[in-house]
Amino acid sequence: MITSSDNERLKRVRKLRDRKWRDREGLFATEGEDLLTAGIDAGRSPVDVLVAPGSGISGVEVEAELLDAASTLGSGTRVIAVWELFAEPNAGPAVYLEGVGDPGNVGTIVRTAAALTGARVVLGPGCADAYSPKAVRASMGTLFAAPPTRGRIGDTPSPRVGLVAHGGEDLDGVLAGLEAAPTLCLGAEREGLSAETAAACDATATISLRDTAESLNVAAAAAIGLQRISSLAAGGGAG
Repeated sequence: MITSSDNERLKRVRKLRDRKWRDREGLFATEGEDLLTAGIDAGRSPVDVLVAPGSGISGVEVEAELLDAASTLGSGTRVIAVWELFAEPNAGPAVYLEGVGDPGNVGTIVRTAAALTGARVVLGPGCADAYSPKAVRASMGTLFAAPPTRGRIGDTPSPRVGLVAHGGEDLDGVLAGLEAAPTLCLGAEREGLSAETAAACDATATISLRDTAESLNVAAAAAIGLQRISSLAAGGGAG
């Protein structure tokens, strides 16, 4: 049993809270049994598994107080697993994100894209790390089965539809005119898509809102766009 906070395994877990260490070591950490199960079910093998005494989970036992101290959850956890970072080329449908800095939004979009259209997320410049603790939790383990990648708009398949808060065409009309399911492109809530990315899109579209609403959270906008794409595909349009 691990009984010291100076243990190298615990030190590694604490370091993996920071992106520079995740990139340097090629590792990331997850907390909780659901994420451990999701990784194993997706065919991944953890590098290390640290567990609370008496948890009944297979792994190296750590004094509960030390495990809680290594956790990023306020309530603590019964298991922390360490995994190798992985990236797989994506030849299928995609969602392109640019400047989405909230890791919770990134993780939510990873989960939503896989659930609604089977699309993978491509993270462009300025995006939060999909393997940060908050993003991993928000993905609910989806990143194991549908790992996001980092890239540029040119790395995504055509056609491309950029979602913009104002001034775009009607989203349903744009999607109805496409012969294949598009790459959905979204930018940061404040800045939106850059002019360069918008120019690389085949069309820009706006989700109609009531006059009392200025804009949508980027994860909500992604969900609406992906649902529209899914519905059109099911009806024989857009792919």
